[in-house]
Amino acid sequence: MPRVAAPADRRFRRPHVNPARKRKVTARQAWLTVKVLCVLGLALYGGWRGTALVLGAPALQVSRITVRGNDRLSSGEVLALVDGLKGSNILAVDLDEWQQRLLASSWVEEAHVRRVLPSRVDIQVRERRAIGIGRLAGSLYLVDSTGVVIDEYGPHYSELDLPIVDGLAARQAEGASAVDEGRARLAARVIAALESRPDLADRVSQIDVSDAHDAVVMLEGDTVMLRLGEDAFAERIQEYLDLAPALRERVADIDYVDLRFDERLYVRPVAKRQKAPASAGEKLPAQPVGHRQ
Repeated sequence: MPRVAAPADRRFRRPHVNPARKRKVTARQAWLTVKVLCVLGLALYGGWRGTALVLGAPALQVSRITVRGNDRLSSGEVLALVDGLKGSNILAVDLDEWQQRLLASSWVEEAHVRRVLPSRVDIQVRERRAIGIGRLAGSLYLVDSTGVVIDEYGPHYSELDLPIVDGLAARQAEGASAVDEGRARLAARVIAALESRPDLADRVSQIDVSDAHDAVVMLEGDTVMLRLGEDAFAERIQEYLDLAPALRERVADIDYVDLRFDERLYVRPVAKRQKAPASAGEKLPAQPVGHRQ
C-alpha cells in the first residue's frame, strides 16, 4: 500500500515540560535538623529538670504554719484541719483547697490562707459567735445569729452563759439543724440589744421566737413571759422590772405581760380551773393595766 505523507497539525504540539527534580537532602541540612532537635530536647529537659528541682527544693517546702483569729478552736484543732499542708511545696499549694477544708468546720465562718515566701503559710480565721442554746428536736445546740447550728451543747461548753432559745426550728423541717433564719435573726437582735445592758442580759434565761415578729423572754427566777415585739427590747424589759411590784399587787399570778404597745401594757393572769366543766382549763384574756407613763 502506498504511504501518504500527512502534514503535521500545528494545533497539537507536545508541551515542553521538564519533569520535577527531586531535591536531595544534603548532609549539611541533615546535620542542622539534628542540631535543632537536640537543642529543643535539651530545652525541654532543662525546663522539666528545673521545675522538678524547684518543686523539690527543701527551702520552698512549707515548714511553718501560723494561725490567727481563733478563740474557741485551739491552734492544734485548726492545724488538724489542714493536715498534710506542712511539707508541701509552697509554690504548688492550692490555697483554695485548704481554705475549703477550714470552712468544713462548723465553728469557722471565714478563712483566709496565704503563702509567705520562702516557706511559711498564714491562716486567718473568723469563728462563728454562738448567740444562744437552741432547743431543737428535743436536744440542745449552739446556734449563731444566722441560724447555723455550730455544735451540740454539752458539758464542754458549760462555761458559756447563754440563754435557751426556743422556736428556732423551721416549720415542717426534717433534722435538728433545720433552723428558720428569720427567727434566728430576731433572737440575735434581742441578745445584741442587751449587750449594752449586761445587768439585764444576765437576767434573761429564755427567749422564744416562735413568732418571728414577737420575741418572748423569761427572766431568771420569774415565770412571767414578757412579749417584747420586734424592737426596744432592753427598754421594755426594764419597764417591766420597774412596774413588776405594782403589777403583782393587782394580779397575783401573772401568765404574761404584753409590752408591745406604746400606750398600754396588757397583763394576762394564769388561768384557774372553774367549777363549770366548759371553762375548765381555759385561760383568761389579757387585761389592760393602766396607761404607760
